[in-house]
Amino acid sequence: MDEEGNWKANTLLLGAIIGALTGLGAAYLLIKRAEIRGEQPTLGAGEGVKLGLWVLGLLKRVGELGEGGS
Repeated sequence: MDEEGNWKANTLLLGAIIGALTGLGAAYLLIKRAEIRGEQPTLGAGEGVKLGLWVLGLLKRVGELGEGGS
C-alpha cells in the first residue's frame, strides 16, 4: 500500500475506534443514570432529535479542524 492510502486507512481506523469508544461510553452513562433512577433507559423522540442535531454539529466542527479559520 502506498503512503497516500496508508494515512487514509489509519485515519479511518482511528476514527472508527474513537467513535466506538465514545458510543460505548455514552451507553454506559445512560445505563448508570437509569440504574440510579431505578428504571430502564428511555430515549424519546425529542431527545433523539436533539442528539442527532448535536452529532451533526460536532461533525461539522470536526470537518472544519484543518481549515485554520475561526
